Amino acid sequence: MHAVILAGGKGVRLRPYTTALPKPLVPIGDQHAILEIVLRQLSAAGFTRCTLAIGHLGEIIRAYVGDGSQWGMTVDYATEDSPLGTMGPLLGLRDRLPETFLVMNGDVLTDLDYADVLRHHRDSGAPLTIATYARKVHIDFGVLTTDASKVVAFTEKPSMDYRVSMGVYGLSRATLDGYTPGLPLGFDELVLDLLKAQNPPYAYEFDGYWLDIGRPDDYDRANAEFTTRKSLLLKGA
Repeated sequence: MHAVILAGGKGVRLRPYTTALPKPLVPIGDQHAILEIVLRQLSAAGFTRCTLAIGHLGEIIRAYVGDGSQWGMTVDYATEDSPLGTMGPLLGLRDRLPETFLVMNGDVLTDLDYADVLRHHRDSGAPLTIATYARKVHIDFGVLTTDASKVVAFTEKPSMDYRVSMGVYGLSRATLDGYTPGLPLGFDELVLDLLKAQNPPYAYEFDGYWLDIGRPDDYDRANAEFTTRKSLLLKGA
């Protein structure tokens, strides 16, 4: 099984932590980087190959990960000379990828079964499978519904339930057909194109542990929780 880890972003929202370190290498706990945790999880799930799409401070990632042999994997690299969006880096890799593969962000902390996501994707025949998580959003204001300047409904500080993308995807190589390598391609653009073509993505619903370490508050939470979650995230460690 093959995974592509997207590790080329600048981590702007996580500054100042990412001023000198690429976001996937910020430490979690006393001994581990986020990317190390992800690679160890992928290896334990049976993934044997991984491509790291790197850009900002990519040489530090390359020096840290090397050829992946320390995790029993074969790791290669694809370098972004300019930002290509979430899916753009895959276009230049297309000939190096199997028919189906996993794509994920390099800053995800979760006990998701990555192999099961890919199995479901293969079995479904979907062009894209999106791992999703339930989120409840609290609105801090009274919400008005209006019609022709008249208030027709009012809800005081409602909560709204959504399913959000976890930043982990099963993808089929053929789904990338028709896009031009070297040009940016966002996840949003790909999903909208699939919906327009009436070839919808599938959802893989997950309700375990998931944290997208995109902001300082999330990073602080990850470090605070890691000691109690370590056995869950790094089984056998």
